[in-house]
Amino acid sequence: MYLRHLSLMDFRSYPTAEVELQPGITTFVGLNGQGKTNLVEAAGYLASLSSHRVAQDAPLVRAGASQAIIRAAVVREGREQVVELEINPGRANRARLGRAPLTRPRDILGALRTVLFAPEDLALVKGDPSERRAFLDQLLIARQPRWAGARSDYDKILKQRNALLKSAMPLLRKGTRRRVDRDPQEVEAALHTLDVWNSHLAEVGSSLVYARLRLLHDLSPYLSKAYDEVSAGRGAAQATYRSSLYDEMATRIAGGEVPEQDALREATLETFAQVREQEVERGITLVGPHRDDLLLQLGDLPAKGYASHGESWSFALGLRIAAFQLLRTDLGTDPVLVLDDVFAELDAGRRERLAAMVEDAEQVLVTAAVADDVPPALTGRTFHVTLGSVSREPA
Repeated sequence: MYLRHLSLMDFRSYPTAEVELQPGITTFVGLNGQGKTNLVEAAGYLASLSSHRVAQDAPLVRAGASQAIIRAAVVREGREQVVELEINPGRANRARLGRAPLTRPRDILGALRTVLFAPEDLALVKGDPSERRAFLDQLLIARQPRWAGARSDYDKILKQRNALLKSAMPLLRKGTRRRVDRDPQEVEAALHTLDVWNSHLAEVGSSLVYARLRLLHDLSPYLSKAYDEVSAGRGAAQATYRSSLYDEMATRIAGGEVPEQDALREATLETFAQVREQEVERGITLVGPHRDDLLLQLGDLPAKGYASHGESWSFALGLRIAAFQLLRTDLGTDPVLVLDDVFAELDAGRRERLAAMVEDAEQVLVTAAVADDVPPALTGRTFHVTLGSVSREPA
């Protein structure tokens, strides 16, 4: 799989941009703020419907424009397909495959697959649990795009359950004066409705947790190997799933077990029963994949708070390279590998080891402020980016 052509209209700093690409290594060189990262961000957004830099769509649209368009020609197994995404902040985005409009933008997922490593990835090690959950879910969707629908369903159900918890707080909360005057039928109705949402959330949530656990089981050997290679054998990296379920199930999961989905669903319902009073008091859902975490460890110590800056970079890099290797094995073809402004952050040893690990990828897109930051092993076609203008360096 590779990008043959990338076309932008009103995306970030570009009124328009047309970039011809090919397999192998392509480097975009330009000073900070010139627009080189915008190019690879567009490719990443087309592949995942998310940006590695911002959480909202509005910053992706050029100032003064109402929408942005990303269009790419993607070649896979010798066949070319045009993928197009129209970004409309405040309104529904639109997508096309070939000339055919799609009902939902997420239906383009899988047409292009990328693995992107950027300075922001340091948050995978040092940041909040939401960063690590997003890493798992994005990789899960890249591996099997149908999980985008399950993730969307879970978020909708969670929103409904939280709304119910907040509205039912006066009825269900113990030890308050309001409790004396409650209508028993209202209490019973609220409890019944809560049980219905418990069932829905447990069903979808357990499927998502099961998929994450299977993914982590498959990813772990690649992570161990990738960290070992990029760090030159300085420490053993591992990732453990930290569940919000009750103690016994959480312990089994932390030990590397992948329980069946039915067992996870029952455990979710049991945990809901245990934490009901806490949830009613706080008005939020305290159990489910949205509360889980990925514990990253170097040896016996958690990476967060204990790993050095270099070790944290190696761990983040190991996670991305492991994701690339897993997708390569699963799909039978390489995803597009994007290295966004990372070499300036790495010492000489890590630069060379990273280059050796990825130089055989079908397509690698590299951005750098200074061409000399890119290891010689990743020398390929070079484009210079200046104030949104993209020009190819003569061969």
